[in-house]
Amino acid sequence: MTEESGNSGEPAIERRDFARESIILQVCLGIFIADQITKAIVVHHFENPNDSTVRVVVIQGFLDFIHRTNSGAAFSILQGKNNMLAVISFVAMGGLIWFRHHFDNGTRMSKVALGLLLGGILGNLVDRVFRDSVVDFVRVYIERRGGSVLEWPAFNIADAAICAGVACLFVIAWQEEREYEAAAREEE
Repeated sequence: MTEESGNSGEPAIERRDFARESIILQVCLGIFIADQITKAIVVHHFENPNDSTVRVVVIQGFLDFIHRTNSGAAFSILQGKNNMLAVISFVAMGGLIWFRHHFDNGTRMSKVALGLLLGGILGNLVDRVFRDSVVDFVRVYIERRGGSVLEWPAFNIADAAICAGVACLFVIAWQEEREYEAAAREEE
């Protein structure tokens, strides 16, 4: 059963459903393209990956662009397990696509979250398949007074998108829990 819209005779509900789904695709493709372009620039301009002497200082004492390769996962865990991580990434993407309606509560934020997750996973998956490791290039650190450095592991746009997507899902779950609790209090 579909609603008819105006003069076009096309089902309005189906167009709205496609528009909602297209947000996921647009965010996914935007993240994927930005991730792959930035990685290509890094690979082109930094000839020797993992050379700690080569960097572009963006904000002294806080942010550099570098070239690192990582055949492991976050924080270099599972180092050297690139093929296994590629399979896990592929399965995770398939699972997110297949079960997307379980994560999608109908809000724009849930669709953006799924797009961020899918784009990030796809960006790193392409690296794993075609480069045998993930290209990381953003280095965030704090230079301490004594000369030591407090440093976060290098990351890329795909990694940032995955983290942002997970954060969005946590916010959505928190909001839904608050709404559920408020509704339960009203019923009492």
